Amino acid sequence: MTISRTTMRRRAVGSAAAFTAATIVLAACSSGGGTSGGTESLEDAEMPNYVPVEYVEPDFPSVNGSTAGYTQVPAELVDSVTETPGTGETFTLLTPIWQAIPPVEGNAYFEAINERLGSTLEYQMVAGNDYNERLATILASPDDVPDWVSVFGWNPPPRFDQAVEGVFQDLTDYIAGDAIEAYPNLANLPTEAWQFGVFNGRTYGVPVPGELVTDAVFYRADIFAELGVEPPQTSEEFLEVARAVTDPSEQRWAINDPWVAATLMFGVPPKWQIGEDGELIHRYETEEYRAALEFVTQLYSEGLVHPDAVADNSADAKQRFESGNVVMHYDGIGGWAEMSGRISAAFGDDEVRMLPLSDLSAEGSEPLRYPGNPANFFSFFKKSDDPERIEELLRIANFFAAPFGTTEYDLVQNGVEGVHYTVDESGAPQATEQAGTEIARVTTHAVAPPVANTRLDDPTYVENYTTWMAAEAENLVETPFYAQQIVEPAQFASLGQPFADLEKDIARGRQDITALDTALENWRTSGGDELRAFYQDILDNQ
Repeated sequence: MTISRTTMRRRAVGSAAAFTAATIVLAACSSGGGTSGGTESLEDAEMPNYVPVEYVEPDFPSVNGSTAGYTQVPAELVDSVTETPGTGETFTLLTPIWQAIPPVEGNAYFEAINERLGSTLEYQMVAGNDYNERLATILASPDDVPDWVSVFGWNPPPRFDQAVEGVFQDLTDYIAGDAIEAYPNLANLPTEAWQFGVFNGRTYGVPVPGELVTDAVFYRADIFAELGVEPPQTSEEFLEVARAVTDPSEQRWAINDPWVAATLMFGVPPKWQIGEDGELIHRYETEEYRAALEFVTQLYSEGLVHPDAVADNSADAKQRFESGNVVMHYDGIGGWAEMSGRISAAFGDDEVRMLPLSDLSAEGSEPLRYPGNPANFFSFFKKSDDPERIEELLRIANFFAAPFGTTEYDLVQNGVEGVHYTVDESGAPQATEQAGTEIARVTTHAVAPPVANTRLDDPTYVENYTTWMAAEAENLVETPFYAQQIVEPAQFASLGQPFADLEKDIARGRQDITALDTALENWRTSGGDELRAFYQDILDNQ
């Protein structure tokens, strides 16, 4: 089955019109894993107006929604919030954290933020790996819910959609249409990010915008140059390069586990796509999925995959790439700067030795990419009968949504000058020892400005990153359920697990590709067709 490909239609920058989006949540029943069999709500939610602001012109502008880049601090920062947001109230904020939890008492970073806010934020920081478990416990007792709660955009806790209306504040009437313009930095957040926080036709979540392009296949540019190899763009070229760089006698192989790289190359949809006849097709059923599986099987059979990856050991995958034992490696773009820095440090120079492949596609096909989630996190305010309390929280959120070039952004990212950072001769902030013990940017898990690349210490990286992403953004295509919160009935939770195992078995030659046909038939009769009908119902009511 083939999929129809429609170029992603991005909102024109500068539009201030109100948008509507039928973001639909379908809830699993709380007992027995059943489903109500229909939508809880199909009403449209009026989105906040999108009113972009730009305090500093980027060195590398956004293209089609890609990440903008900045390489220097402006001569003068702007106060985007000219009035004190708070009224002296105290609010609790629950957020995840992926570092040692810093002290709160006597913390100059938190004190400086509270001073600017005019209110007090009391932080409840929970280790990221334990966060969903803690959040589920808190939601079970609504009286204990903090005033402001961060939630993973990619993995909300079970039945979270059922808790939203009972526990959290419906923000629709506060921010829909031009009401959002009372909070200019929040109005600067993309419509798709706000749409991701719509539940049952009403806006509850405040977004932390995500990257439009989230993944890449990286290659060792220095090793390519040494071997006289050009970066591949098609699957055939990829195979030729993989053969050319693999040399077990030199302890060098083409790639770690190539499965995700192949899905990118062959344009495998993330979940559902609309076929040429208008029917919904699951990724497992597409020709692209099968072709990607056959491609990785060839890579394995020719010995082009590192032996540890063949053994399904992913723990040291980055290290194998950084050491040069592997020449190509799939990863999220969030790891680009750190990996590149470690590779260059090992050689004691600043040479660019790691870059992402561009315009990858299957032989004979145009490259295509699917956008990442429009929000990495979103946050919610505890339900209140006091409108002034909600408005104060929105003013505080507006403070934290201030973009690069503002004093608010500078405070959140760098802390207090002379305490948490000094300024070098280029004007870039340099962290002090105190910053390492006090700064925890946990508010960025509750609300943040549109993503920007501001690695001021490495302008070459900023340029490479933003220009690559701008080019990739030109290849974006729509998915039928992009930016929608859809909760599948619990009965389908394990439906895809057999494919995760089958992908590994077929790739490594333990099963033949014909095993996919049997798995597809089992999937359809075991719930796949029922799941398709579930999504078709959503599609029909959009």
